[in-house]
This record gives sequence, C-alpha cells and structure tokens, in this order.
Amino acid sequence: MPGLDYKFLERPRRRFLCPLCSKPMREPVQVSTCGHRFCDTCLQEFLSAGIFKCPEDQMPLDYAKIFPDVELEQQILALPIRCIHSEEGCRWSAQNKQLQAHLSVCPYNVVPCPNRCMVKLLRRDLPQHLQHDCAKRKLRCDHCAEEFTGEAHERHQDMCPEESVYCENKCGARMVRRLLTQHSVSECPKRKLSCKYCSKEFLYDTIQHHQNQCPRFPVQCPNSCGTHGIAREDLMIHVKENCGSAMVLCPFKDAGCKYRCSKPAVSHHLDEAAQAHLSLLCSLVSRQRLELRELRRRVEELSGTQDGTLLWKIPNYSRHLQETRNCSTGTSELFSPAFYSHRYGYRLQVSVFPNGNGSGEGTHLSVYIRVLPGEYDGLLEWPFPHRVTFSLLDQSDPALSKPQHITESFSPDPNWKNFQRPRPGAIGSIRAGCLDESMLGFGYPKFISQEQMKQRNYIRDNAIFIKASIDVVQKIIN
Repeated sequence: MPGLDYKFLERPRRRFLCPLCSKPMREPVQVSTCGHRFCDTCLQEFLSAGIFKCPEDQMPLDYAKIFPDVELEQQILALPIRCIHSEEGCRWSAQNKQLQAHLSVCPYNVVPCPNRCMVKLLRRDLPQHLQHDCAKRKLRCDHCAEEFTGEAHERHQDMCPEESVYCENKCGARMVRRLLTQHSVSECPKRKLSCKYCSKEFLYDTIQHHQNQCPRFPVQCPNSCGTHGIAREDLMIHVKENCGSAMVLCPFKDAGCKYRCSKPAVSHHLDEAAQAHLSLLCSLVSRQRLELRELRRRVEELSGTQDGTLLWKIPNYSRHLQETRNCSTGTSELFSPAFYSHRYGYRLQVSVFPNGNGSGEGTHLSVYIRVLPGEYDGLLEWPFPHRVTFSLLDQSDPALSKPQHITESFSPDPNWKNFQRPRPGAIGSIRAGCLDESMLGFGYPKFISQEQMKQRNYIRDNAIFIKASIDVVQKIIN
C-alpha cells in the first residue's frame, strides 16, 4: 500500500514525503548506508523488480541495512488531518494517529449490519436500518404473537392464519384467514359454480338467473307432443322439423296459400289442392315476369350515361359480322345500352348493322340512332331538336400516327318521323324485327365501307368503338 492519502491541515514537509509515491510515508523505513527514507511497501515493490540499488542515489542496497524509522513515523502520525469522510460532512480533525479511533465512531463511516444481513451502510443510518429495514431484525406478529426475523415476518404477513381478511371473491365478508377456504368453497355467494346443463361457470348468486336462459336447459314441447328433455336452443328446430303436433303452413305459402295443418296432414292437403296451387303458381310467375321487366328497365336506366355521350365497345366483331352475313334476312342489328342526352333528358339508343342495311347492305357498316320512351318525355321539347355526331374511333397508337376517326353529324329535321315523341312500347316492335322507318331510327346506311375499315386500326383486338355525342344547348340543362 503506498503512502498516506489523507487531507492534512498543513502541507506536509518534504522530508515526510516518499520519493517513490510522493505522499507522506506509511510505515517509513530507512536505508542505513545512505540515510534515504521510503514507504516500506513502495521500497518492497521497487526491489521486487530485481534492482538492489537505492532509488535515490543508485547505491547498492542490502536488506540487512534497511530498518523501520520509528521516529519519523511518530512525527508523521502527529500531523493534523481531517476525517477521510470530510466531503460527506464529517467535521472531525486531529492528529493522524487518532484517525482509526475516530473511524470506529464516525457517523459517516461505512459499517456492516451487526445482524449479518449482508448490507453495508453509514453508521448514522444503522439505527433506522435495524429498526425498519434489516431482513434479520426480530419482529412479532400482531395477529398470532409469534416472533420472526424481518424477512420471515414479511412472508408471514401474507399467510398468518389469525389475520382478519376480506373474502377474495369480494362478497364483503371478513374473517380470520384460516376460515377463508371453507367460506370460499361452501358459503360465499360469489363463489363460482358450473352449470350442470351447459358446463359454463357462473357466480352462485347468478346461476339461477342463468338457468332461466341456459340454452341447454331442458324444456317441454309447447305442442305437448310427449317429447321430454328438449334443450332450450333445440326447441325451435324440434317444433319446425320433428314435432308431430306442430301446426305448419302449406309448402306453397310463398305462392299465396294460407292453409295451416299438422305435419301428418300436409300430404293430404297437397293432393286435394293441386289445381289451386297450380293457379297460384301461374299468378306468381306472371307477377315476377312483370317485376323482372321493370327491374331490367331500371338497370338499363342506371347503367346508361347522362352526359349526352355514348362510348360503345363492340367485342367479337368478326363473329357478329359473320352471323349477319349468314342471316337469311340480312337485317341483323346490334343495340347499344340506352343513354340520356342530359340529366332528366331524352333517352336514346344507337344501333349498328355490321353487314350494312338498306343501300349499304353487304358493303358497309350502318349506324343509326333512335329516341326511346323515357321517364321525362312529358317535360321535354318535341320533336327531338339536338345535333347528333357519330364517330368510329381509330385505335391506332397516337405515338406512332395521328388517329383518323370517321365522323358524321346531323341536326334533326322537325318534320322527320324518327324524332317525334316515341310511343310507349315502341322498342319492343324494333327488337321483334319491324323495319318501319320511324322505328329504325335515323343514321347512315353507308357510314364506312368494310374495305376502308381494314385500312387502319378501326378494328383492333377484334373490337370496334362507336361514339355518339348529343350537343345539348346549355339553357336546356339549366
């Protein structure tokens, strides 16, 4: 151990300092041959390296010439110092030799707990530790009066059989701990029990209410059919499918039959009322046919655009063309979805003849437009007054060449029959094959020749695009 690392009240004289550690010497020794002094530990460490020379003058050393310097040691022990715990707050100061006696009572010195609890702490904190914190302190239980160490006392507090505690099920009862198990098992109203019908757990004070609703609780058939022990959740199935006494509706109830009878009597009823059931079914089919027709019309209304523009893609064009060429009448016509000239406006439809119609039959693509009966015809101006534009779109890549759409426009003549207010049901006669000019619509029998359609990309991926635009005057929209 090197020299003394204490806080001296005065700076120690140079002759008190060890030349090796530069601190006041601890257990000083003197070399008699040269008179130099060192800490005993510092000199031993120096010589342990195998150099037997004085560290000061390099003169040869002999262990026999080294002896303790008692006089110098007494002088150093007489130097005044502060306590080694002065920075912690100790105000003690006295001669160096009195330090060990002071440390035995210094309140800032760290000491082990006398109870051997493995804790080290300041002496001044020891009374508090021994009274409240030490795990080895002796304590007496307030409930059973037995004595324990501090650590054992803490464990005992959670299991003392004589301590008064509340029921763990929070029923409000309070008792000594040794009676708690019996209370929880057989007395507590909040104890858990399993329902003997569905096996789910419930509190004791609620299980009766549960059994009034338990899906597996056995109940009697309301029809008194004699079946016993039907689970509550299976009762409806029993009544509907298995109960021989249940009253049921006729299987043709959806068709309008109101007859009710027991299950065994259903077959007899079906045999007797076969003709009546057939009449009900026919009426149902008629009603459903009308409803389907109305639904199709509404779907068509909703699927059509309301901005005066139709963009109609016709896929599988080569097949349509071949079918019209093979048609015996040569008048096979394709119809577009219906669309509106504007919101609350005219309802329109475009049709094409892939193999042509009239003067264009066999050589051209024919395009027509017709006015269909609409929801708002009673509010509109008649005859139909707006300009119509047809376009066959060129599907060429704009990056390679400028598309050359085929476009034709016309303004309706107010004297043309095609644009008078349509009669309700007129579309039916069109699709039945009537070629009345007013039903056919107005358009271009020779819109584009079939040879010209092959010159550019009017047909691409076996599909063509027909565009129809209605020029609506803004005042009408407003």
